[in-house]
Formats: sequence, structure tokens, C-alpha cells
Amino acid sequence: MVAVEIPQLGDERRRNWAKVVNSVDDSLTTGWAFEGEFVATGGIQDVPLDSVLVVYGERGSRANPLIEAHVYVVNADATLSRRGTARGKAWARTLRDQVAELLVEAGPAPTRLSWSPDLMRYSDAALHEELRRREAPPDG
Repeated sequence: MVAVEIPQLGDERRRNWAKVVNSVDDSLTTGWAFEGEFVATGGIQDVPLDSVLVVYGERGSRANPLIEAHVYVVNADATLSRRGTARGKAWARTLRDQVAELLVEAGPAPTRLSWSPDLMRYSDAALHEELRRREAPPDG
């Protein structure tokens, strides 16, 4: 997880949201095409490294909102790289395929197991060696 500042787009009195996207439903052309977990905007949130983030905001009048949406990738240094922007009522369809491509590039998230009694089967030396391997700088 990385603590990043989630931007708030538009006017705080209008609709705005951010979502960590896990998948895209390519049969939809609205914001519901982006499946994932909502996170609060306008502050620091813990989100997975390399995750794809969609941020949406409106400003203007309720009758005639000005819509803007950005797509970001979360970096290890707690920054966001903007990978796309769309405005207007067709924002979701405009960004949908790009978000799907970013998810393919990122690949599946690694599965991390927490401690379990199965670890008791390993010797102390084997566990220490694994910890040393994980802490070692990468070859290169």
C-alpha cells in the first residue's frame, strides 16, 4: 500500500469521487463500467502500488454540470502519474478502453499470505534465509 494524495476534481459542492479500479465492464459506457473500491478525494488515502485510479468531478450549475475525469497510476514514491483525461458527458466511454489497457499492463496483484501454522514446518534457518533474500538489493 502507498499513501497518496487523492485529488479532488471540480467543486466540492458537486458530485466528485475516486475509485481504485480492479476491472472494467466493456458492455457499459457509464462510470459503472469501472469496478473497484471507492476512496475519499481531497486527502491522503492508502491505495495499492501500481493500481489504476479514476477520479471524477463536476463544477458549474446543477442543471449544466461541467464534467472532468482523470486516470492515474499509483507510483511507489507516493505520486500519481496521469495517464488520461476526459471531459463532458462521454467521459466514461472515452476513458474505458484506456483504463482496461492499464489494468492489463499492471497485471494481476500478487497474492500475499499472512502468517499461518504451515510456517512451523520450515526451519529457522530457512526462514532467516528467505528474509535475507527479500531484504537484499535487486541484482543489476
